[in-house]
Amino acid sequence: MRTRITLALAVLLLLLAGCSPGGPADGPVTLRFQSLAWQPDSVAATRELVREWNATHRDVKVEYVQGSWDSVHDQLLTSFEGGEAPDVIHDASDDLADFAYGGYLADLSGLLPARLASDIPRDSWETATFGRGVYGVPFLQEPRVLIADADRLRAAEVRIPTPGHPWSWPEFRQVAKKLTGPGRYGVAWPLREPVSATLNLSLSAGGRLFHRGADGKVTVRFEAGDAVVARTIHDQVAVDRSAPASTLGSGGADTLPGLFGGRYAMVPLGFSYRQQIVRQAPEGFHWQVLPAPAGADGLTQGVSPQTLSVSADCPHKKEAVAFIDFLLRPRNMVRLALGDWMLPTGTQALKDPALHTARHGWATGTALAARLRPAPAQSVRGYPEWKDKVATPAYQRYYSGASTLAELRHRLERDGNLVLARYQR
Repeated sequence: MRTRITLALAVLLLLLAGCSPGGPADGPVTLRFQSLAWQPDSVAATRELVREWNATHRDVKVEYVQGSWDSVHDQLLTSFEGGEAPDVIHDASDDLADFAYGGYLADLSGLLPARLASDIPRDSWETATFGRGVYGVPFLQEPRVLIADADRLRAAEVRIPTPGHPWSWPEFRQVAKKLTGPGRYGVAWPLREPVSATLNLSLSAGGRLFHRGADGKVTVRFEAGDAVVARTIHDQVAVDRSAPASTLGSGGADTLPGLFGGRYAMVPLGFSYRQQIVRQAPEGFHWQVLPAPAGADGLTQGVSPQTLSVSADCPHKKEAVAFIDFLLRPRNMVRLALGDWMLPTGTQALKDPALHTARHGWATGTALAARLRPAPAQSVRGYPEWKDKVATPAYQRYYSGASTLAELRHRLERDGNLVLARYQR
């Protein structure tokens, strides 16, 4: 009898040992990495890096999970609340605030390797810092630039701007008027998502819109600097007729046929749109990348970098951060940037010669990297609701000529502050 009991206890102990965290029977740690890469080159680069990690790390395996930018916020919120969130999360910094304050993301402050922490500039780290914690690693960033029909600009004999000598906003307006003619417009503004474009470009003119008080609470104040870009867009559409009203509800890709066909001479777009242009432009179409116009603060503009975060519920946070560190080694960060046609945040990666070639406007974009700042809404709780319910319809009405600048200001401040107040009680 005693022998049978002893044998049963021994078997039970072996079973318990096999089920305990980190036991030899567990096998390698598995991390689920949700990537939002969507362009073919970007998906290929990301998947290849995951394969390289798995080939060289026997004890920590990474499972690639494909996500989508179109639904990421709601999808992550559902997965967090259901306890099924990915371990490593690809997102954008302007989507992190509510997740960080809600306790869904791990504070990476004490986990980041010194190499990674020092390689990314402070301005970039600020985009993922909420309170005293760091809740994401910013790794790719995208300035807005002007994609221009080079032949149209040459024929009009306008001055070609450079990062060292950009157009001012008034000069940009005059150039657009000069490039306008029967059935042809100087510029097209694709503003289906008008808020981030307006706020980020407004930093060049000193606009901030969101102001944090001594008590830490944020209020909306629409001041002179906030009006420069908004008024320029409005006047180009409603006064000068140098920009069509028809593109205000369009996405960036929707304007490319008009650019290729000579209907628009310039389109303000994110830097990554160059990949679509290279693939879609007809033979003989000559295009070039120009810096966005400059205001009182020069070429400064806001960005919301792509980020990599770790779920607060991830049981293997050190391993997850080690994987992020691998993805963002300078050589690998360059591969991700080239795949997404964007700029890396890392100072070492930005030195790569591939990012300084004139071909496809890489050098122009890289010259803007030092002027990129955190988007004004980065740390504002309630920003998604404010954007969707207040700012987007308010800007759309103003740009179409359906409201005045004073009405835009009133709506942003009055209705906007009511929304933000609910998140700051």
